[in-house]
Amino acid sequence: MTRLTIDQMLENARAQLDRIYAFELPEAIERGAILVDIRPQAQRGREGTLPGALVIERNVLEWRLDPTSSARLALAADHDVEWIVVCSEGYTSSLAAAALQQLGLHRATDLVGGYQALKAAGLLNVAVGAPHFAREADALALL
Repeated sequence: MTRLTIDQMLENARAQLDRIYAFELPEAIERGAILVDIRPQAQRGREGTLPGALVIERNVLEWRLDPTSSARLALAADHDVEWIVVCSEGYTSSLAAAALQQLGLHRATDLVGGYQALKAAGLLNVAVGAPHFAREADALALL
């Protein structure tokens, strides 16, 4: 078995993604992409929320977005949904988006620079027009 460093894992993950920059997010949301905030609750509490984003913590992401999973969200209708994963700075989200692609979610990607990039660009409210769920449980209720 070949061992990789975390830097190599990150590089491999990003090589398979067509990552989105903060300035591209409004257009992505307009075409129907779904923004997924994977930051833990404590981190969202410290940094702030991302209005309009679907909050799914990292530890259950694949189960909630895989259309074949019995624990999927109603929004995970098929493998063609465009998911844009956001973490704090764009590292964990790259690994998460690559995992989603391994599940066949070929349009899954992440946001370069994460929440911090949106904050710096003044775009924290960009997803407000998107389907809004305060919590993952709200989206689960749609099943």
